[in-house]
Amino acid sequence: MMKTPSLAVGLLAVATAVSAQQLRFDDVIRNLRNPDPKARMNAVQLLRDAKYPEAIAPMAPLVLDPFDEIQLETIAAELGFFLDQDVKAKKMIGFVVEKRKSAIAAAAFDLGPLAVWPRTVPAELVTALLQAVDDESAKVRLEAIYATGVIAQAPLAPDQVQRLVKLLDHYDPAVRAAAARVIGRVKVPDAADALIKAMNDSQAGVRYASMRALGALREVRAVQALTEQFAFYKKGEGAWSALDALAQIGAPASVALFKERLQDKDPFIRRAAVEGLGRAADVASIETLEPIVGTDESAMVRLATAFALQRLGRNTYAARIVDLMNSSKVVAQGQAYLVELGPPMLPIVTPRLQDPDPDLRAALADVLGVIGDQSSLPALETVAKDADPSVAAAAKRALARLRAS
Repeated sequence: MMKTPSLAVGLLAVATAVSAQQLRFDDVIRNLRNPDPKARMNAVQLLRDAKYPEAIAPMAPLVLDPFDEIQLETIAAELGFFLDQDVKAKKMIGFVVEKRKSAIAAAAFDLGPLAVWPRTVPAELVTALLQAVDDESAKVRLEAIYATGVIAQAPLAPDQVQRLVKLLDHYDPAVRAAAARVIGRVKVPDAADALIKAMNDSQAGVRYASMRALGALREVRAVQALTEQFAFYKKGEGAWSALDALAQIGAPASVALFKERLQDKDPFIRRAAVEGLGRAADVASIETLEPIVGTDESAMVRLATAFALQRLGRNTYAARIVDLMNSSKVVAQGQAYLVELGPPMLPIVTPRLQDPDPDLRAALADVLGVIGDQSSLPALETVAKDADPSVAAAAKRALARLRAS
């Protein structure tokens, strides 16, 4: 959209000493439509600080405000309704750690789907965010696309799917890569053909993200192309992205390739190889995998091997998965495995809500919010009173998910 001149510095320091409790909610909402940009900014800040979920829909139009500062403040405010924690603008994509001082939405996306509070998402908010990805400001574009990935819930409306798929051909390569990541998170099967095409994008980051998204979609039609990509790259992030996608799909045709890479020097490759054998249900690999779970030098490979063995019917390895979630570097990996393994993990997960490690308690509470049932409520209600705020917040999120299901 055409931009008006940037707001003055004074606008960014708008005083918010008057609390939202001292103002009528409807008056603050009206100021979201005020022609004075200072009034609009002040209204967004008041609503953000007051944490009124009723403001989610009324604020959505300001995602498309003429002023960048208001757009960014609105996106951050909307994210605040769906997240319980402060977001640090640091993220990792593949092997590369990127820091963006104000990349709040990207950092929120990297927290993963379990960190998101289960609220109803107004369709107009997702649509506005997708429209904002065409903004002339690179910062707004990236905040909008990653905020979509945090907030949007499947299934998307047909027009939203169309917009998201179209972004895989955006002129900004950062947007193309982000769109692929979001498609993988939200699970948009209609994007498969566009993702297969994007594997040949001119930018490496787009190619890698597209491969991983195809894996997230479990797109069997991409197996041959992904195998060819792995053969082309041989090593590095390109090879890992291709093998990771193949491991997500778990096609029998990939078993030989997985076995070939069990001793690869790259731990990302080894992790993908053992995951792939588990998902491909290759029981012939059990004897080969069992030593790896205790000897591999990489924690993420040992964890992946425990998951693979559990998938292959070695039910004693479920507890090992939880035991190996003893580092912040692998907690999210373990959560994903437990969620994939589903309700049979309840007898293992529920007792560990009393673990001495607060990070593990929080992680497992979030897992229960996905795989649990009504029988999980009493345990979560107890954990919701945990002395550690992050643990209590995770339990409350889990309770909200289960009660809404």
